[in-house]
Amino acid sequence: MPEGPPPPPTVQKLRLRYAKRGRLRFASHRDLARALERALRRAQVPMAFSAGFTPHPKISYLGAAPTGAASEAEYAEIGLAERRDPEQVRAALDAALPEDVVVLECVEAGEGTGSLADRIDTSVWRIELPGLPLADLQSALDAFLARDEVTVARRTKTGLKDVDARAAVFGASAVEEAGCAILNAVVRQVTPAVRPDDVLAALAAVADLRPPLPARAVRAAQGRLDDDGTVADPLGPDRAARTRCQGEHATV
Repeated sequence: MPEGPPPPPTVQKLRLRYAKRGRLRFASHRDLARALERALRRAQVPMAFSAGFTPHPKISYLGAAPTGAASEAEYAEIGLAERRDPEQVRAALDAALPEDVVVLECVEAGEGTGSLADRIDTSVWRIELPGLPLADLQSALDAFLARDEVTVARRTKTGLKDVDARAAVFGASAVEEAGCAILNAVVRQVTPAVRPDDVLAALAAVADLRPPLPARAVRAAQGRLDDDGTVADPLGPDRAARTRCQGEHATV
């Protein structure tokens, strides 16, 4: 065991929703994790650390977006050794991060509300396809949704791997905004993960859809897929618990 006293315990857990935009959509998850850790130090957030010879700040990341995709719904949970106001932590951390990483929300983890990981099993993707006629996208999407299985090959570190893109897609629609065809897709987070590139590869496989310009993928939301097909806000139960606690405190 290392010498000296053990690190202070975790006395508060905060849950963050942050966005990665602009050029930082090309940053890897590891790069973003390092940036967040440095920002926490600069913002003087009193992080709790693991024990052992190589202590690490207690940070958990959930469902990181793939490199090249922007996101408005990245999530992390941090453990603090001292209690802090969540909004003050959000503002200080946001000021310490690069311009294209924005901390949108910070809430305290409510007691008895379960883990954050249990609340996320689905992503909502918005995939912009400039230069592609909406009719072509709609035709390819209809062919894709009519299939029970669409297997695509993904290149990995160990070679090509087959992925069933159709099984992960709960629903999808094609719309046009400002002359740009847009694919909105609700995608379950399965193993192996199905990414926007896999969905586009599946459309190419079933209908030879090949957009003339690079696609722009943005994750609009993450959460748990409800029975009615909506994706629940993963921070919602924490907000409800905090509101309830504030109300109980005001009554005393």
